[in-house]
Amino acid sequence: MLELVDLKVKYGQVEALHGLNLTVEEGELVTILGSNGAGKTTTLMAVSGLVPVSSGEIRFEGRRLDTLRSHQVVALGITQAPEGRRIFGPLTVSENLALGAFTRRLGRTAVARRLAWIYDLFPRLSERQAQMAGTLSGGEQQMLAIGRALMSEPRLLLLDEPSLGLAPLLVRSIFQTIRAINEAGVTVVLVEQNARAALKLADRGYVLEVGRLVMAGQAAELLHDPRIQTAYLGGRRTEETAA
Repeated sequence: MLELVDLKVKYGQVEALHGLNLTVEEGELVTILGSNGAGKTTTLMAVSGLVPVSSGEIRFEGRRLDTLRSHQVVALGITQAPEGRRIFGPLTVSENLALGAFTRRLGRTAVARRLAWIYDLFPRLSERQAQMAGTLSGGEQQMLAIGRALMSEPRLLLLDEPSLGLAPLLVRSIFQTIRAINEAGVTVVLVEQNARAALKLADRGYVLEVGRLVMAGQAAELLHDPRIQTAYLGGRRTEETAA
């Protein structure tokens, strides 16, 4: 479904991605892990058409994305809930959600059906439809960011740090909802600081370090890999790993 081929991205003279190769199959939930500065957000931004690609290709179902603008990417069925949520604070919950469907120009019936599904996923948003988005709690704002991304009926959903700054109970709720979204037929790429939770949720995972792919595999295998446990899960370093 999604394929990154020898992808390179630069910020000025600084190269953030150094020839990244990555694939996502339809229906999968794939996580991308790595420390700050590893290139995780840059990868999602490149797919969304929000940062220019210096070389390489991004393909969605065989079609080049790296030559398209961001609104054209959304029109193909790819949306992103960005890090930091980036909701429109002065607008209401319902107005924020309505903007999520703008690019696809869905009819009233389709929008109403989509809203009903999102309010079912996030009952708190249904209770706060007329509330200004800027007055929501952090967890509610994250729900709104994901809901807004879902309004355009995406086939591929990009999630950037959805658990950032949230209490553990809310994190559990958000991850349960991400699983429900994936089970509803939406392919998901998840960038997440909570490596343990992400690997328990995902089918497969990729690990980036300073813009390079260093590990890839089934999520269950990565979860028990000593290198992952040492670097991201707080595990003790064994003599074999150190060697």
